[in-house]
Amino acid sequence: MEKFLLHACCAPCSVKCVDSLRKEGIEPALFWFNPNIHPYTEYQNRLSALRQYAAGHKLELTEHGIYGLRPFIENIADNIEGRCGYCYWSRLVKTAEYAADNGYSQFSTTLLISPYQRHEMIAAAAKKAAERCGVEFVYRDFRPMFREGQAAARSEGFYMQKYCGCVFSEEERYMGNKE
Repeated sequence: MEKFLLHACCAPCSVKCVDSLRKEGIEPALFWFNPNIHPYTEYQNRLSALRQYAAGHKLELTEHGIYGLRPFIENIADNIEGRCGYCYWSRLVKTAEYAADNGYSQFSTTLLISPYQRHEMIAAAAKKAAERCGVEFVYRDFRPMFREGQAAARSEGFYMQKYCGCVFSEEERYMGNKE
């Protein structure tokens, strides 16, 4: 059986992705690398909920990276409007590198469940990361399960975030604009 790594952005997005993969006979290991999430309290809330989810559902969880405000901002400062591309790439290439270095032949991401994320951009970044690192990106369109996954996460009492994670998406949440 091939080892499968699933980049996890949060517990609510993980629930139905993991369920769906398990129904296919794939047992994913979760990988946390999300330096885009700010502020620190939000980062900790999401990580804590993911730990709770992993423990309760007997999932291996690898936590990689640190709270990365400064590196994230340094890498998007000259192109704030292009931040999503960098955000997806940085997380997925780190996932692919970890997979390649640790005996995983395949990976995917829970980012593919959100109807609010740039789905095609995520898939393109993951494919490029897979090619660079010599592992297989397993594409799944998990979006049809989004609402069901959110309901399941609420019923389990997981922390439910209100924005994608970066300080700019938080600003958009409060200001009601998308520049």
